[in-house]
Amino acid sequence: MSRYRVRYAGEAEITRARMSPAFRARFEAAMATTLARDPYGHGSSPSDSPKEKNRRLATVAGAIVRYYVAGPPVLVATAVKSIHG
Repeated sequence: MSRYRVRYAGEAEITRARMSPAFRARFEAAMATTLARDPYGHGSSPSDSPKEKNRRLATVAGAIVRYYVAGPPVLVATAVKSIHG
């Protein structure tokens, strides 16, 4: 399976930066082993409409992540919002 690059935009980057170092390490490791390998798997679902399969929502390491999938030729999953409490 192809490997996706994970990027964080806007609010998702702010939330990631505010995570404690220990949680951020777990979160990033989970993103690398789940969504970066298969952004359509791991319990994710279309976030708005089933017709728009590239707009996704998933729970990763206890954080809710809304992201978009782009590719090929460059495969990128861009997190645009995450909620971590």
